[in-house]
Amino acid sequence: MNRPAKRQRTDGAEQASTPDSLSRPITPPRSRQRREARIVKSPWQLTWIRDLPEELNRDAVSLKDVLGDPLIRECWEFNFLHDIPFLMDAFDPDTRHLVKVHVVHGFWKQEDPRRLMLSVSATTPFSSCFADILQQDASEFDNVQLHVAPMPEMFGTHHSKMMVLLRHGDTAQVIVHTANMIAKDWINMTNAVWPSPLLPKLSEPNDASQGSHSSAFGSGDKFKSDLLSYLRSYDRRKLTCSPLVDELSQYDFSSIRAALVASVPGRHDVHDLSETAWGWAALKKCLRCIPCVDGDSEIVVQVSSIATLGAKDDWLQKTLFDSLATCKKQTAKRSKFKVVFPTADEIRQSIDGYASGGSIYTKIQSPQQVKQLQYLLPMFHRWANDGENGRELPSEAETLDGGRQRAAPHIKTYMRYNDKKTVDWAMLTSANLSKQAWG
Repeated sequence: MNRPAKRQRTDGAEQASTPDSLSRPITPPRSRQRREARIVKSPWQLTWIRDLPEELNRDAVSLKDVLGDPLIRECWEFNFLHDIPFLMDAFDPDTRHLVKVHVVHGFWKQEDPRRLMLSVSATTPFSSCFADILQQDASEFDNVQLHVAPMPEMFGTHHSKMMVLLRHGDTAQVIVHTANMIAKDWINMTNAVWPSPLLPKLSEPNDASQGSHSSAFGSGDKFKSDLLSYLRSYDRRKLTCSPLVDELSQYDFSSIRAALVASVPGRHDVHDLSETAWGWAALKKCLRCIPCVDGDSEIVVQVSSIATLGAKDDWLQKTLFDSLATCKKQTAKRSKFKVVFPTADEIRQSIDGYASGGSIYTKIQSPQQVKQLQYLLPMFHRWANDGENGRELPSEAETLDGGRQRAAPHIKTYMRYNDKKTVDWAMLTSANLSKQAWG
């Protein structure tokens, strides 16, 4: 049997013609990993709407969700309008009589009917008609104490909407929200809540526990400093919030990632960098630290009330909008502005109908207000935009439905969107479009 001939060695020319792929190791290609969109949990929560289905109330909170913890031992409640029985009903029924409740209001006139309402009990939902209020003495709530916020200006108002909760177990919590402390705002109107994390007590409080004005915006230390400065402003005429300042000084705010922008009535030096700034000056100072994406951007101002701003748009453009357009990069292109405000027809179609309009306010009665409307109209955008005269959106526009078209808006938000379809910053506030709110 003849053996098969051995394979002859090839020369270099033939070897060069061999494909390179046969001369290197073969490994399977890497599987392409699909990049998932990053979802960041919102620091805000919408309030629960009673007359909407449960699927539209996902992650929403009621007042009882906020105040129903039986471990709450003390509550400081700051607001414009108050219904004390409604507030007290939100606490745990077994412990509400043990909670020390401080109600801070701004009705400094003894004859102010809204101040008189603080000393009565209501068995029906809040109504603007005082005849609907059943007169009862507030002394039935032995654990409620009223405090009057100082008003150095005759036309100043106390429009803040905040709660500070102190719990057994040595934790504190700050709640910033947009609703008056009345049933109407919490039942069927769109509002929102920013709850801080539970703040533990410092192991060793010291001089630094007051926070620092020089800390970075967005840090817990700066938030604490600005909050304590704001609370101290209530003590200009008599000690009001001093016990709360002393208490909060003992807590660790380091887990907070937010900036506090507050307003205080009076005259302030906007150039004094040693103190906490207020109003539009505080806003500008804060936004100057935020790096915004280059390119085109829009700032959407969504409010429930528009005050008289002037026949010309000087204050709106040069004071408020210039402050809102501030960012870390001084040469950034100025944002375009949009104002979201509900129409009369959207209020009519809301769950509570025209009754919701009592909390949504603007005027076009004087010649000055008519001129104001003329420069605002090009910026106006509807709340629901689903009526007969609604503006048709571009076919490529992405829409997200928050399920609040029929819940009239009492919420106030300010947001900056960039052309990369992301948000540079967002602000939840009780400040409407007014000089009274921003200064």
